[in-house]
Amino acid sequence: MTKYKKMFTLIVLSAIILSGCNSSKFKADTDWEVESFSHESQRGEEVSLESLNGTVWLATFIFTNCDTVCPPMTMNMTQVQDELIKAEVEDYKIVAFSVDPEVDTPEIMAEYLAKFNPSDESKWELLSGYDPEYMEQFARDSFKSLVKMDPTSDQVLHGTSYFLVDQDGIVVKSYNGYQDVPKEEIATDMKALIEQGK
Repeated sequence: MTKYKKMFTLIVLSAIILSGCNSSKFKADTDWEVESFSHESQRGEEVSLESLNGTVWLATFIFTNCDTVCPPMTMNMTQVQDELIKAEVEDYKIVAFSVDPEVDTPEIMAEYLAKFNPSDESKWELLSGYDPEYMEQFARDSFKSLVKMDPTSDQVLHGTSYFLVDQDGIVVKSYNGYQDVPKEEIATDMKALIEQGK
């Protein structure tokens, strides 16, 4: 009887360990390939899909002249970064594509980001240096997201999601980046995705 008890205990312990392992595994919701790009960052450096290869990154679309959703989205992203730091996640990038590239020079984007005082600015890449029409197509094809110039104002219509991109440049999940942002969930997902890729 003792032998059976030991065996039963072992089986139960194995099941608990296995279920613990499974719970930390990342589950992809989407499978969208990001098309190749190479753009200038707020530091005046070229950032490309190739340079991000092997790195998990969180993407979004913003512009510095935005008077509605972008400031809260950017602030929310700094709080996501705080969660990543808390979770001891280090190997990641935050990539924000400007939807108003004719206004958003590297200097203007650097000034914009500084207002939000991110915990680690080195992880942020605010990209610009392309035609507005290109960004409409890029957002639509790679992220299934809307970007549209408003002909009646200086504002640009765009989605408010954050997109999780894996080490191979595949969008695997999206989150609300404006309201009720699941900051802890994003950090947990990024950590699991990074560990899964090791």
